[in-house]
This record gives sequence, C-alpha cells and structure tokens, in this order.
Amino acid sequence: MRINKSIRKKSTTSNMLRKLITATLVPMSIVVALLIGVLCWYSIQYRTILQNVTAASAFSQNFKNDVDLKMFYYVSDSAYSEGKPIDEVEKARELANTLLSHTTQKKSIEAIESVRDLCITLEQRMDEIDNAGSYDEGMTQLENNIYILTELIQTYMYDYLYYESAHLSQLQMELTEQLQYVILAIVGLFVLLVIAITLYTSHLTERITMPLTKLTNRVKDIQNGDFEKHVPVEAKAVEIQTLSDGFEEMVGQLNSLIQENKKAERRKRHAELELLQAQINPHFLYNTLDTIIWLIEADKKDDSIEMVSALSDFFRFCLSRGKDVITLEEEQKHVLSYLSIQKTRYQDRMDYEVNIPESLYAYSIPKLTLQPLVENSIYHGIKLQREKGQIKVCAVDMGDKIELTVKDNGAGMTDERLAEMRSAIENGEKIGFGLRTVHQRMQLLYGDEYGLKISSTEGVGTTITAVIPKVESNEKGIVNV
Repeated sequence: MRINKSIRKKSTTSNMLRKLITATLVPMSIVVALLIGVLCWYSIQYRTILQNVTAASAFSQNFKNDVDLKMFYYVSDSAYSEGKPIDEVEKARELANTLLSHTTQKKSIEAIESVRDLCITLEQRMDEIDNAGSYDEGMTQLENNIYILTELIQTYMYDYLYYESAHLSQLQMELTEQLQYVILAIVGLFVLLVIAITLYTSHLTERITMPLTKLTNRVKDIQNGDFEKHVPVEAKAVEIQTLSDGFEEMVGQLNSLIQENKKAERRKRHAELELLQAQINPHFLYNTLDTIIWLIEADKKDDSIEMVSALSDFFRFCLSRGKDVITLEEEQKHVLSYLSIQKTRYQDRMDYEVNIPESLYAYSIPKLTLQPLVENSIYHGIKLQREKGQIKVCAVDMGDKIELTVKDNGAGMTDERLAEMRSAIENGEKIGFGLRTVHQRMQLLYGDEYGLKISSTEGVGTTITAVIPKVESNEKGIVNV
C-alpha cells in the first residue's frame, strides 16, 4: 500500500514531458499572439484612415466649378443647360455619409458632417431657385447661396482630407514608436521566458536523468558483484520508481538464491571432501596395514614402528579436530606423514622433498590440498615408470598469494590426456576426482582466480600448481568450507 500511495503522488514521464512542451509552447504562443494582435490593431486603424483618405480623394476637385457653371446655365436658361447638377451634389452627400461611418477623429467628423449638411442645404437652395420671380432674383440667389455653399463644401472636404492625412501621419509615427516599445517588451519577455523555460527544463531534466544515473550506477555495482538489496532510488517519475523498486526486489531475490546456491555448493564440497577422505582412507589403510604386517614378518621392528607412527599422524591430521581449513604447517605435516608411509611402501622406487618456508606456516589452506596432488604424482607418474621417481613439494611467497607446487619426474601425460585432465578440473567431469575436488573447493573458498594448474610432458614429468590467497589462520577465524 505504501508503494502504491507513493506512486500515486508521482507523475509519469510522458506527463512530465507534456508539461515541458506546454511550458514552452503556451508562453511562446501568448507572446506571438500579443505581437500579432498589436500589429493587427494598428494595421486596421491605418487601413481605415487610408481608405477614408483614398475615398475623400475621389471627391472632384472641380466640384465647385462644375456645379456653379451648371447652375449658371440653368438659371440663365442657356442652350448649354443640362438641368440642375443634382447628381453631383448627391454623390458628394453619399461620400460624406460613407466617410462619416468610418471616421473616428473629432475634427474630421466635424468637417465631414459639415460637408453632408451643406450638401443637403445646397439641394434645398437649388430647388428654391425654381421659385425665383425674375432673372435678376435667380442670379442673386445664385451668387448669395449656390456659390457660397459650393465654396464651403469644397473647403470642408479639403479640411477633412487635411485632418485625416495628419492623423494618418501621426498614427504612422505612433505605430513606429509603439512598435519599438512592443518589440523591446517582447524581447524582454522572450528573454525572461527563455530563462524560465531553461530553469524549468533543467529542473525537469534533472528529475528524470538523476534517478536514471543512480540506477545506472546501481547496475554497475551489481555487475561488480554487489548483490545486497539497497534502498530503491527515489524518483519523481512513476516508471523510474517502479523500475527501481522492482529492480531492488529482484536483486534481493537473486541474492537470496545466490546465498542458497553457495550454501548448497558448500554442502556439496563438504560431502565431496568426506567422500574423498572415505575413498582414500580404506584403500590407503589396507595397503599400509599390509606393509606393516610385511615389516613385522620381516622382523623390521623399527621400520614397522615408524610406519605405524606415520599412519597415526596421517589420520590425526586428516581429522584436524573437524576443521576443513588448517594451517600450512599442519598441511605440511600431513603430507610428510603420507610421503613417509609411501616411501616405506615403495622403498627405493621414489624419493621426496618438501620445502615450505617457516614464514608461511601460519597461513591457512584447505585441508587435503597437497595430499591428493602427491597421490596423483605417485599413482599416475612414479608407479608408471621403472626408474626411481622424485617428488618435490614447495611453497613460494608471492606477496598477497602463496604458490604451491607438486612436481614429479614420472611418466607424464600426452597432450590429449593433459587436455582431458584440464577440462575435467574446470568442468567437473568424473575423471580426476581428487584434483577436481581440490580445485573446486579452492575456487569456492577464494574465487575463480584461484585453483589448480597442470602442466605435463610425456616421459618428463608433471607439475601441479595450486595458488591460494595469503590469509593468516587463527582458531577463531578458520573458514569452514
């Protein structure tokens, strides 16, 4: 339940990435929309005024002259008369109404309203001329009304153009100035936005990458052999947290299996050691007792006593008070007692030499390490030749390791047989049981870099090398296999 609650408080990686995209795009969109909005607002205003100026420019510059001339012909009843210029005045009034609907400046509105009102008045005065009683009265109305009104209409239309042109110029200046401010504001906002997005992106990236880095380092630790269960990596992303929790749970289970497997291997090696002792003891005991009987029958009392004493020492060291790891000094005594017995049995067929420095006596070694190697040299080397054999056992201090060698000048092995023996030792095959057991027990205790190495030449002899770590032994610190 605790894990589920913890996960519910976290976000998925996809949500975190969506937040990053949102945090980037939304402010950018706002800035762009703001810029577009400002530009559109100024553009609409500018376009509207420009349309007004363009439409006002369509007003005929000859409006006064055309209307005045046509009204003169109409009043004087000239042959050139085409009637009253009602269309010209109507067009001017419609233009004024159109401009009035799009104009926002006060002075421009006042000017264009004056144009519109004067056009209406002009139409009225044009209709009143029809009621003139005489030619002179018509001319008077033409002078006092028509000419003055057309002059005013044209003047106010020009005023309107002036005001709108001035407004257009002012708006252009304002637009330039405002755009400068807007651009500066947008640049500042953009800089702040970039900083904010960078900080947020860095924070969000760290929340994703830091747990992944820790998880990667954890994997490297496991590759280096750390199978202990650790506290899961704390992550904000649900996927990473779930991965870390499951990973540590899996490591814990794997560690339990490894420990169980090690215990099973220890039990197996212990059973093999007991089996090795069981195989050695009866067969070796029978042969040794037969030799003792022969010595007694031959009235070789001293030799028989020496052999019984050596046999006693041999079994005492075999038992070693139940310990499976003993000192190198004890192992030397054990192998010396064994060689002494075998020397008595084979008499002039073999000699031996054991050279282990006293400085190495206190260091530990798995029990029954050297004896199986010596036994292999006797039964597979010395016994298979007619010449007198020589077995040399020595130890060399290698700093943090000890190198033990058992060398004989026996029959040796062919390349094929040597390959079989090496394969049997490494892969646990049935042949070479004693050597395989020694090799596997050493690797189980100390690691894969330790164990046995065999070199042999047919007709020359065999050398078996055992490498163990330099570990000082004591009664409380003995490691049981």
